[in-house]
Amino acid sequence: MMFSTWIDSEKVARRPSSSARCSQRLKEQNKLRVLVAAHLPSSRVSNRQRHVALEVSCSYNKFPASTVESGNFQTPFDESLVLKNKAQAIEPYLNGRCIYLVGMMGSGKTTVGKILSQAINYSFIDSDTLVEHEVGGTSVAEIFKLNGEGFFRDKETEVLRKLSLMHHLVVSTGGGAVVRPINWKCMKKGISVWLDVPLEALAQRIAAVGTGSRPLLHHESGDAYRKTFMRLTSLFEQRGDSYANASARVSLENIAAKLGYRDVSSLTPTAIVIEFSTMEFSGISLRNVINSNFPRSLIRKIKKQN
Repeated sequence: MMFSTWIDSEKVARRPSSSARCSQRLKEQNKLRVLVAAHLPSSRVSNRQRHVALEVSCSYNKFPASTVESGNFQTPFDESLVLKNKAQAIEPYLNGRCIYLVGMMGSGKTTVGKILSQAINYSFIDSDTLVEHEVGGTSVAEIFKLNGEGFFRDKETEVLRKLSLMHHLVVSTGGGAVVRPINWKCMKKGISVWLDVPLEALAQRIAAVGTGSRPLLHHESGDAYRKTFMRLTSLFEQRGDSYANASARVSLENIAAKLGYRDVSSLTPTAIVIEFSTMEFSGISLRNVINSNFPRSLIRKIKKQN
């Protein structure tokens, strides 16, 4: 796409952060005629925007044009189409390996995991759901209350061991799954991805929906946001180094900054998955994963729920 227009050279000169740079001779004129050239992929218009780099050619009368690279221009794009193309690009590198999403409670592992699994034609599994099945359908909160955290962690490890023998799965793990080295031994058979979300954003999310289903949070008293933030801070101090063991890190704060958002609350799950899809997989050793120790009927049931 190409078009020409006039710009006020004084405005360009007054913005030192602008990436457009023209010669001094052109700056002496009040107006500059610029030729803007850009390669834009065809896509349906949506209410989301992305940034693209344009090439700008500046010319005045018969003065030779100079081409510069612009800063970021915003243009609409279709997230679902971009995601589809990204997913097709990374599928060959996955080679059927499972993807394990790790991160703090409330980081969006389940939501992101479901979108990712659909994009790459994988099945989605929540490890907490499988733990609940192993204990007769008892909720995680009740397991903590009746049997203690140690019992839950043992069941969680057993679930991850079984999942490590499977393939073509996106697995959402519990927030504390990273604390046991044996769990990492299981997850290293696939690809592990850390969804890194600012603690402030996590506290806001969790406080908004309540802490009743969070066994490590709901015993605290006081202001919901404050108590949640303080507890999350304590948990992250214990787990931060363990999360860093993941094969890759997806920083929601970095994605938001890249897209021009003030905070991560404006990010959609699809935008996060698109960022995941841009990561390099070639550096991760290929592994083959086989079979399953879970009842096929259970796996089929979970797939239907997705």
